Amino acid sequence: MQIKETANEGLKRAYTVTIPAKDIDERVTSEVKKIAPQVKMPGFRPGKVPANLVRKMHGEQVHAQAVNDMIRESVDKVMADNKLRPAMQPKVELDEGYEEGKDVSLSVDVEILPEIEAPEVDGLELERLIVPVTNEQVDEAVERIASNNKSYKDAAKTKKAGDGDQLIIDFVGSIDGVEFEGGKAENTPLVIGSGQFIPGFEEQLTGVKTGDKKTITVTFPEDYPAENLKGKNAQFDVTVQQVKVPTDTAIDDEFAKNLGLENLDKLKELLRGQLEQETSGLTRTQMKRQLLDTLAAGHDFPVPQGMVDAEFEQIWAQLQQEAAQSDDAEAMLKEMEDEKDDYRKIAERRVRLGLLLSEIGQKNGVEVNANEMNMLIQQAAQQYRAEDRERFVQYVQQDPMAAAQLRAPLYEDKVVDFLFDKAEITDREVTREELEAAIEAEESTDEKPKKKAAAKKKPAAKKAPAKKAADKAADEKPAAKKAPAKKAAAKKPAAKKADGGEKDPAKKPAAKKAPAKKAAPKK
Repeated sequence: MQIKETANEGLKRAYTVTIPAKDIDERVTSEVKKIAPQVKMPGFRPGKVPANLVRKMHGEQVHAQAVNDMIRESVDKVMADNKLRPAMQPKVELDEGYEEGKDVSLSVDVEILPEIEAPEVDGLELERLIVPVTNEQVDEAVERIASNNKSYKDAAKTKKAGDGDQLIIDFVGSIDGVEFEGGKAENTPLVIGSGQFIPGFEEQLTGVKTGDKKTITVTFPEDYPAENLKGKNAQFDVTVQQVKVPTDTAIDDEFAKNLGLENLDKLKELLRGQLEQETSGLTRTQMKRQLLDTLAAGHDFPVPQGMVDAEFEQIWAQLQQEAAQSDDAEAMLKEMEDEKDDYRKIAERRVRLGLLLSEIGQKNGVEVNANEMNMLIQQAAQQYRAEDRERFVQYVQQDPMAAAQLRAPLYEDKVVDFLFDKAEITDREVTREELEAAIEAEESTDEKPKKKAAAKKKPAAKKAPAKKAADKAADEKPAAKKAPAKKAAAKKPAAKKADGGEKDPAKKPAAKKAPAKKAAPKK
């Protein structure tokens, strides 16, 4: 085997490899001898088929496998002999015109990881912004829960229903006079103004009284989950069984018991813990931002462009998804194009931080142990159907790249925690608004796109500045240092699809709700 370096520039390396035909032939001969005892052929006893006949029958398959194995071994030898640390999977190309009996010539292109001098971790100084949880905040949280768990009492029969009142109704839905499946219900509660039912349904019931009957006409939205109802006009014959009015909810031990808790003090204790957990998460975000900005400012080494390209593609794909949900996707995409260079700088920063954190972790013995890795794999497997979980576990165990991607977030958190432990931390009490402002603050101009006037967008789909979309404080995920990966032996199992069926066509698709015990103020 002959190996020749053809390029050595920055982090890029290129080699040509020649595998002599005689070496390939020797490998094929050796493999034929191994399989000959298992080959069966009419007229020969088991294990007695001549090698030349075995080669004639299976030579093409054995030859192809031998060439593939020797190419893989040659690439491994290139890496080992030159002490290379590949940043990503090497690019290997077989020269055109190869035929059996000729030497194999191939080119190997690879980007390597830079040599990084891990910084000393002693002497780091960080400020921790702390938001104390007050009794007033806890009381406000309790009141919000009470307002979302209203009680209702029967109103006088002459009472006309208005916003906030609850109706108990029976209804039968039909399209062109034909009742459709699932369009009938009895004793269904409906709060006018809640937006629980499809557009136009609740509004037409404003002003009804107990005992009233009314036929209303509505149009199902074009994006309604049931295919047979999308965009259709429907009539609902509604009978109002009762009009109810809200009553003041007494915030006491009985209220807490209805939520599954022992008493009101336990409810307040639970909510205080949730508020503290929420603000401590923001505090960690703020501290991690400081840490990453400090590391980024003190290190500027070359990074593999292949890793930057991969990171940029992830950022770009996320932004494109957000643009697709905006009112003016065309204007948003144009704005993204104007800021494309800035997003690429963010990708480069994330890769550099990922490599730096990895180097710090390795130097200081930070690791994700086998038990932690198994837990990560099992947790990730839960998103798949039961019959696919074992296949997913095998996929991760066999594919180094998949394992590295799964391991990266936990490893990063462990390195960050290690650095927090080493840092000199001073505490300062602030308000929540001040903490959030600190997180949002643009502390370094070279890592975030310049703000430009954006096209009008839906609030929920508004494009976040780059610091949100790609470099969001502690939510920013520095690209992890990854091991070179072999091609996956099995495809990743398809994610389990949610059931889109609707039990009650009159109702909007419901959002997933938290259990009553975990009721908390809206973030």
